[in-house]
Amino acid sequence: MTIDWSTFGMAFALYLVLEGVIPFLSPTMAQRAFKAMAATPERALRIMGLVSMIAGCVLLYVIRR
Repeated sequence: MTIDWSTFGMAFALYLVLEGVIPFLSPTMAQRAFKAMAATPERALRIMGLVSMIAGCVLLYVIRR
């Protein structure tokens, strides 16, 4: 299996667009979310990150199947 860098680049660009939607549409809500994240224990953040990565991998598997 080879890496299609064009597809990877498009996926990353879409990620950046999606990451920017909330701060653009509602900066106040984004600030509250960032403050809440800063107050969250490190272990909980790691677990949320792991769950997110697993969900992303499963979704990619289902889509590519």
